[in-house]
Amino acid sequence: MQRPSFPGGLRSDGLPAALSDPARLAAVEATGLMDTGPDEAFEDLAQLAAAVTGCERAFITLVDERRSFWKSCVGVPAEEVSERQNLVRDSFCYFLVGLSGQPFVVEDAAVDPRTHDHTAVIPMKIGAWAGYPILGPGGEVLGSMCVVDENPHAWQRAELTTLATMARAVGNEINLRTSLSTAQEALTAAERALETSSALARSLQDSLLPPTLEKVPGLEAAAFYLPAEGGTTVVGDFYDLFRTKGPWWCTVMGDVCGKGTEAAKVTALARYTLRAEATQHLSPAVVFQHLNSALLDQREGERFLTAVYATFRLTAGGLAGRLCTAGHPPALIRRADGRIQEVGRQGSLLGILPDIQLSDVRFRLAPGDALLLYTDGATEARARRDRAALERPLFGDEALAAALSRCHGLDAQGIVDRLSERLAAHSDNWASDDTALLVLRVPPEADFAPALDRSEGQRP
Repeated sequence: MQRPSFPGGLRSDGLPAALSDPARLAAVEATGLMDTGPDEAFEDLAQLAAAVTGCERAFITLVDERRSFWKSCVGVPAEEVSERQNLVRDSFCYFLVGLSGQPFVVEDAAVDPRTHDHTAVIPMKIGAWAGYPILGPGGEVLGSMCVVDENPHAWQRAELTTLATMARAVGNEINLRTSLSTAQEALTAAERALETSSALARSLQDSLLPPTLEKVPGLEAAAFYLPAEGGTTVVGDFYDLFRTKGPWWCTVMGDVCGKGTEAAKVTALARYTLRAEATQHLSPAVVFQHLNSALLDQREGERFLTAVYATFRLTAGGLAGRLCTAGHPPALIRRADGRIQEVGRQGSLLGILPDIQLSDVRFRLAPGDALLLYTDGATEARARRDRAALERPLFGDEALAAALSRCHGLDAQGIVDRLSERLAAHSDNWASDDTALLVLRVPPEADFAPALDRSEGQRP
């Protein structure tokens, strides 16, 4: 095996000498976490790491000179504390210690020259591995925050950024528990914890929203997301736009009940499930049925989900598709002449009951028409409280429809900008709830020929 060059050299057994550094071992012991049971704060972060990356296993480890102890482990049946560990030579975690805290990322463990002969690759079914160091107060490498995929995995930048942020959050939590000795130290540590938590929340939220909408040939698309004012916790609003197969495309907007790590886990599960099921089924209602089953199978709390989902393709006359709503506000279509139409029949919430009522509704967009998906943060935006007004009226469905109707001549981005400006004016730039908007618009002079489906047998 071709080992990386470890700055501190090697021990007699061929492992990094840094594993036996007295200062590092003292910092690990000072945590008081070795050989202790599960902890909710760490379990939540490990669950979230697995959900965000789509990996089967995730670990938060502490590493001494001879073993890697799994303070948290997802995807491994280790009920007893004595089972939550392995020898350090059988773990990839020693790479992080030996590399002085640099991340260690492997996309294909079986062929990577650093790991292909590692004793753990075959018995532990390591196809890919990504880990970031957990650091002590003096920069000592205490262990790792890592995820394991049984198959090769091309790690995305957003996934690695999220893992790095969570590793810092774990280190911060450990240090808060072990190093506070004075009130000033406590205040400073709390401020750093808040900064880390805010960074984690934003990083996780960004990982659950597509950074840019995928470009659909012959179609305009734009989206807008605004978190609630002053909020730093991860929220459950999400949207997506992606191609499924052949000429078919899908767009979805959802809203998970609640905030925090539980909501983020549901959001991640929903996005991955929707993308997988969309390649198998063209009916939005059928895709939602499968998502409902997945949510019930993985349900650990009282989280439910509302969503609106559409599958569509370009036609000679514009766009044709089917749309389904599951406990979510209906979509709105703005015709080129300014008329507004609601699309979607009220369907069941997802993630509560196994038997749900859902139905697809057909819709078409002609040149100049636009489709708006939104979360209830738009219609329930409240006016800011002032001394003269005792009530804080909601923006409301009628106001949203009226604002959309007035978007004459605007492209998709212009419509999103105009609606967000109206909401900001109503609330005086104070978002009482998280808000998401997504607009698809057929340009008035669209040329559909390059993007048309040549198979006339497929109809939405």
